[in-house]
Amino acid sequence: MLTEQDKFRDECGVFGIAGHQDAARHTYLGLYGLQHRGQESAGIVSSDRETLHRARGMGYVADVFQTETLERLAGDLAIGHVRYSTYGDSTAVNAQPILTESWRGPIGIAHNGNLVNAGRLRTTLELEGAIFQSTSDTEVILHLLARSKKKDLDQALIDVLQFVRGAYSILMITPSRLYAVRDPHGVRPLCLGELNGAHVVASETCAFDLIGARYLRDVQPGEVLRIEGGTLHSYQMNPASPAAQCIFEHVYFSRPDSLVFGRSVQKSRHEMGRQLAQECPVEADVVVPVPDSGVTAALGYAEESGIPFDFGLIRNHYVGRTFIEPKQSIRHFGVKVKLNPVKDILEGRRVILIDDSIVRGTTSRKIVEMVRLAGASEVHLRISSPPTIGSCHYGIDTPTNSELIANNKSVEEIEEFTTADTLAYLSLDGLRKAVEADGNFCSACFDLTYPIPLQKEATQKRLFQIDDKNPVPETV
Repeated sequence: MLTEQDKFRDECGVFGIAGHQDAARHTYLGLYGLQHRGQESAGIVSSDRETLHRARGMGYVADVFQTETLERLAGDLAIGHVRYSTYGDSTAVNAQPILTESWRGPIGIAHNGNLVNAGRLRTTLELEGAIFQSTSDTEVILHLLARSKKKDLDQALIDVLQFVRGAYSILMITPSRLYAVRDPHGVRPLCLGELNGAHVVASETCAFDLIGARYLRDVQPGEVLRIEGGTLHSYQMNPASPAAQCIFEHVYFSRPDSLVFGRSVQKSRHEMGRQLAQECPVEADVVVPVPDSGVTAALGYAEESGIPFDFGLIRNHYVGRTFIEPKQSIRHFGVKVKLNPVKDILEGRRVILIDDSIVRGTTSRKIVEMVRLAGASEVHLRISSPPTIGSCHYGIDTPTNSELIANNKSVEEIEEFTTADTLAYLSLDGLRKAVEADGNFCSACFDLTYPIPLQKEATQKRLFQIDDKNPVPETV
């Protein structure tokens, strides 16, 4: 990611472990592996079978947790969360996991995704007397659980989720149980693993690799998985929904060393580059990736085209999220502090520049100009995904449609804006072929086909009957 305002924001990452005596430390390490999915806050809730213990804070995982903090997180059950806010403010009160106490006892919850009807549900709950402690959509689920009259928590959770619309991969912890839930469309990833008899759940398998856990399978779309006493109990939500896994996980968000939706991200991006070379060839001397997200696609492009690959741009990995700019303007300072061209590779050469996407276009323009200033004779911009024309409403923070350059300009106009000699995108069919999509991916950001209808926020009828004779939630 170059400048934060000109790339899609990572959403969130969740990690949980059940049945391990060092649960909190392993959760801490798992969150390290998922740091790329959220950098604003981090948190862990653990259970010693009687009490839930929580530590959370703003910043990176390493900033939030110290040795003494982890020692206070006792127990063999734990869930953790790294957050970038897609709903709710970026404040400490919204850091997850969220912890609550009700007649059901203590419950902690961590959520990756976005509930499209959260505002409507929250308004209705507030009119019925609910008091919210945060602005996070995740808290809505806890309020619904507290109001359900179903005594069995498994059944209460299944019933409550019938009200919720949107994308969610959820981990929930009680003193004796760990729940893992994935929405019926399976939009966001969630996978199950094993470590020396303990069960592990995470957004991506790269978190398993860090602690030496073995990947078993994905949590299935619509599955409610309870882990208790070393045993798995699986329930399926009804009705079944068509799969709509986020294709952008393979384009940009997930780490290339992960298996996501059961498929290697590295393989997908390599195939995107190969497809891009087949669809959008151009005569050139060198293929150069925009690091880090363009590297794997650039390797595939170079392999398919026969044009040599080289690192003509070097990324500074130690910049951090903010820096103090000099008082006097330096041209393209914001990009140059993170990327620097290698003149020996670029000077006098025809360069194919590979990136994963163009959002607003401002960063792409600066990079093209920087490569040209380093001496490139030609700069051909190639994008390993289709033009991004729609905002995501399922857990990825994206600009509004009006801010997306591809929603307002043609490819020719974007080419002119970026100052590239030529510009070409991978086709949607090519992207689907690269990830071996068989109608089971959400590609709304590329084609505006939203699998989960977006809902206007409005006050609705009562969610629950107070009368004990009719304790089942009504259909909303």
